[in-house]
Amino acid sequence: MGEKEITLTTRHRNVRITDEEQAEHSSASATGHLDTPISPGRMSGFMDAGKSGFERFMTRFLRKGKHKVGIIDSLKAVALSSWVNVFVVILPIAWAAHFSNTNNGQNVFTFPTTFALCLLGIIPLEKLFDYGGEQMAFYLGRDIGDLVVVTLNNAVEATLAIILLKRCELRLLQSTIVGVVILHLLLIPGISFIVGGARVLHQDLHPHLTQLNHSLLVMGVLSLLLPAAVFNALDRGTEALPDNASYIVNDNTRHTFLAVSRGLAVILLAVYVASRVYLHDPPGDNDTLAEHPDAPLALLDEEEYLKHGEPEVSQWVCLGMLAITIGLMAATAEWLVDSIEFVREDRGIREEWFGLILLPIVSFAADGFVAIVYFLRYIFEHIIGRKTPPATLAKARAIDLSIQFILFWMPFIVLLGWWTNKPISLLFDIFEVAILIGAMFLVNYVTADAKTNWLEGFAMVSFYSMIALTTWFYDGQKEMAEMLNAGSCFTNETTVVE
Repeated sequence: MGEKEITLTTRHRNVRITDEEQAEHSSASATGHLDTPISPGRMSGFMDAGKSGFERFMTRFLRKGKHKVGIIDSLKAVALSSWVNVFVVILPIAWAAHFSNTNNGQNVFTFPTTFALCLLGIIPLEKLFDYGGEQMAFYLGRDIGDLVVVTLNNAVEATLAIILLKRCELRLLQSTIVGVVILHLLLIPGISFIVGGARVLHQDLHPHLTQLNHSLLVMGVLSLLLPAAVFNALDRGTEALPDNASYIVNDNTRHTFLAVSRGLAVILLAVYVASRVYLHDPPGDNDTLAEHPDAPLALLDEEEYLKHGEPEVSQWVCLGMLAITIGLMAATAEWLVDSIEFVREDRGIREEWFGLILLPIVSFAADGFVAIVYFLRYIFEHIIGRKTPPATLAKARAIDLSIQFILFWMPFIVLLGWWTNKPISLLFDIFEVAILIGAMFLVNYVTADAKTNWLEGFAMVSFYSMIALTTWFYDGQKEMAEMLNAGSCFTNETTVVE
């Protein structure tokens, strides 16, 4: 069979173990003379072999037998984690701007000024989310750590969705959900593929994780296709009036689609939970997807680094920092929504474009600002001759964000609306469903071979631009707005009219 090599790649070393060395190691172990070195990864595997999954998790989370990071060092590391943290001083100013306008009835700060202050205040909070997720990955492992990072990166968008639900802006909420998904499916990964693939022929993705993402993405999009197909197949009768939504919409229809939506929401949540269980503990012994032989070397490098690297922050300090950051971000995001209302009301922007394009981009503006700054820094370093090697691992985490949003946050919002008597359903505008299906097909085709290049990224950005252009002239289906006019939201609307 020839010489077979097992390669362990980390940030600090390359360890190659051949069949002959393994045989020598086995012989040495039998005689009590163990001279062949064992890699740290294999040594930890030997030590954890007799432990249950929960025991291994707690050993890693508590870092038993390893160096513990102190509270003072942790706080110092958090404060110095990024230069973006200087924008934290803007938070009290943004809050003061919001409350001065609300309490005095006079616009001490203009709405554009309040909006800009809230946006700048969210920037360091999102950066702290990223840093906290990266640090927790040392204690939780790469798979659970990735889940934490993805969830924290979706925190702003999820908060905006809950705020819109609370305010009964249900039609705008549906548009925003679709807008967030296509933003993370097309624009963000598309730009990453363009920038990352500019200096290499292609970049790699994990083939098995990519195939799983294809299935999950299709599942999420099809859950919106089914209600739309049923609604558009209903018999409108011979007296259907195109300009009158009430001819097909009634309490019985609303009840039917709310019941269907809530059932689909439970199924989607079950699918998402099952996918996390599968990724965390695949069937078989030591069958971790990250360590699959087809996985990119950079991914193996990351997993080994998390196993044997040293975190900068204590897990308890990190959890406390994330809890405080979530609270600050939730309040600031609500002030952000308050201040941006002037755009829709005073500038005459259509609600469909406002929800599909503008609100999702605003929610991502903080990350976009940081990305632009780092891109400009890279260009400056390239000009002065300080070149860095191109990355071979494609940055496609945004696709994971879209999958979590459509499989977890969207059904969560539906069930939350059920609990709070807000009639949000999975019956979306047929145009929104159509662009989701188009985005799904394009992303799945681009990532089908687990490789990406700058041209494919340009195609994704171009399709997003096509959607933005088309949406600018689209007013939305009147039937969808009428279907959402029920429950406590109907009571609120009636009160406003009176």
